Amino acid sequence: MTQALAHRWRFFRAGGFDQVQLETPADLAALRSLDQKLWASLACPVNNLELDRRMLEYIDLNKDGRIRAPEILDVVDWTLARLADPAVLFQPGPLQLASLTGDAEGTRLRLAAQRLLSLLGRADGDSLTPADTANLAQLFPPHEANGDGLVPASLTDDATLKAAIADIIACLGAQTDRSGEPAIGVEQIAAFFDQARQMHAWHARAAEQGLDVFGEGTVAAVEALSAVRDKIDDYFTRVAMAEFDPRAAALMNAREEELVRLASLSLADAGEVAGLPLAAVQQGDHLPLSKGLNPAWQDAIAAFRQRVVVPVYGELDSLSREQWQHLLTLCGNYLAWQAEAPKPAIAEVLSRGRILELVEQGIEARLLALVEQDKAVAEAAGGLVDLDKLIRLRHGLIELLRNFVSFQSFYARQDKAVFQAGVLYIDGKSCDLVVEVGDVEAHAKIAAASDCFLLYCACTRRGQPVRGKEALNIVVAVTAGSEGDLQAGRHGLFYDRDGNDWDATVVKVVQNAISLREAFWSPYRRVSKLVSDQVQKLAASRDADMVNKTVAKVGETGAAPAATPAPAFDIAKFAGIFAAIGLAVGALGTALAAVVTGILSLVWWQIPLLFLCVLLAISGPAMLLAWFKLRRRSLGPILDGNGWAVNAQARISIPFGTELTQMAVLPKGSDRALRDPYANKPVLWPWIIALLLALGLGYYAWSNGAFSPAPEVPAEAAAPVDAAG
Repeated sequence: MTQALAHRWRFFRAGGFDQVQLETPADLAALRSLDQKLWASLACPVNNLELDRRMLEYIDLNKDGRIRAPEILDVVDWTLARLADPAVLFQPGPLQLASLTGDAEGTRLRLAAQRLLSLLGRADGDSLTPADTANLAQLFPPHEANGDGLVPASLTDDATLKAAIADIIACLGAQTDRSGEPAIGVEQIAAFFDQARQMHAWHARAAEQGLDVFGEGTVAAVEALSAVRDKIDDYFTRVAMAEFDPRAAALMNAREEELVRLASLSLADAGEVAGLPLAAVQQGDHLPLSKGLNPAWQDAIAAFRQRVVVPVYGELDSLSREQWQHLLTLCGNYLAWQAEAPKPAIAEVLSRGRILELVEQGIEARLLALVEQDKAVAEAAGGLVDLDKLIRLRHGLIELLRNFVSFQSFYARQDKAVFQAGVLYIDGKSCDLVVEVGDVEAHAKIAAASDCFLLYCACTRRGQPVRGKEALNIVVAVTAGSEGDLQAGRHGLFYDRDGNDWDATVVKVVQNAISLREAFWSPYRRVSKLVSDQVQKLAASRDADMVNKTVAKVGETGAAPAATPAPAFDIAKFAGIFAAIGLAVGALGTALAAVVTGILSLVWWQIPLLFLCVLLAISGPAMLLAWFKLRRRSLGPILDGNGWAVNAQARISIPFGTELTQMAVLPKGSDRALRDPYANKPVLWPWIIALLLALGLGYYAWSNGAFSPAPEVPAEAAAPVDAAG
């Protein structure tokens, strides 16, 4: 509190609230003592700001994409602690090495600056600009450790580690090293090998259970066994039945009548005998694997023997029941093991063999050792990082403060605010309050509370990307002029802060008052539009009726109906119609005459007041409503929709709105031809009718004595009359 009283703040009034002026190093030093209720905003996003992006990332310590008031205070203190003369922050120019403090931190930054100047070939230099540190690869060569804990492939000469880094990046993506190269860190290494170890442990269980006896042909072996499993089980069951009852031996083989039937057929297709037993029951409990087999199953048994029997038992001519059960157990365990197979994300990119190889070679420990090697130089590399940070804060900190703690840049109108994306030209206007947005619909829900007339535009720049983008969305506040033809679908041209032009298409309009003049004429435009629409509807309906009647007449003519006598002329009916029309015209004329008579009965100076009152009665409500809305126009909701935390009203007054939206004006000294050769020719008959109507009403009023006031009665003549009464 003592420090707050010791410092004398200066404020300026703009936007309906008091804003602090930051003009001296003392203002920055005392900023922490300034009540945050007096700040213009308390938080803002890192994106969509016309500021050095790397400087904003330095300020955003927790990397959440937002800058908050505590982070602003911390970076101000950090900057002041490293500058011997903080006044340089308010002056243009490079960072002079003489501006650094003489303490240990300043000495460290000075050594880093001298090292950088040597790399740049300016060993005798004494100043640095943001352009000198723009190329991070020059500050931090990719093949050298830089202390950020990230390792690109170029950091090692080991081909095995290079391949492993490439594999991890392919599976999990890359981070950006200080050198600008794609790299990996501890988190990615741990995540990758957690998945790899799951795969390795699963594979190790197969070796423990002897499930890898078939090697790479395991899948083919299981398929070969599955193909003959039912047939071999059938054979051993038939043998068991023959052993159970000798009488069943003959019955378990093929029936004689079936053999007789097959004898009469062509057996070129062995499929005809596929339903017979696999082998004769007399073979006993040893299934022959080569001779004495059903011809339809010889190929399948041969594949089974080669892929399943030989890897386990070697070359056998027959298979016992015990051996068959053992093979079934092996394949059953394999299928159960296969069902438990983990499905890590890295298996979608790398083969199982490659994953097992990376685990068995101990690549994880070697990569972590490489990370520790990079971190070992963190302190030395940190000097260059802090130097780059200070250089950028030297150029952009004050601008950020004048758009965060106050909106001085916006209301001073000398430079654009950091949230202003450029200028939109549309409908004979240039609009300066343009903000880049992400989601149009989400932003419009919040920005509608600004009471501004807003245009949302989709901007494209095909084939010529800017900052890697060929499309963006903007919101534009129209704060002066008239609405005109501003509606969805209109096209304009958007110029960003770098002068790049973008095609702009209006995709959404938030209707609000633009100006009092617009509000004055709005009732008449609405009535004119209503009358025009009704006349067009009436004309369209009459045209449709005429067409329908014509079509009906043509149809009736084709049918050639019998002639019907025309109805007799009813003179009474038409007399009534003409009488009604006459009464209506008479009533209208009487009403107009009464109006004219009333106007003419006024004193001459009262007539303009009457017309003024009529205009106010028509336009007054619209103007009053517009006046209230124009006084409530605010910048806050427009920025809040973009993620800002605006802490003040930030009004956009009518005079300030005329500065933000400029109308088309002819240059001074220009020659102008007022005659338009293609203008519509003037139509005189409406004016003639109006003149005749006025003359007729005037004659009617004159004939009724409207223009001849009653003569005054002398007092002497009026006295006898009163006495007689």
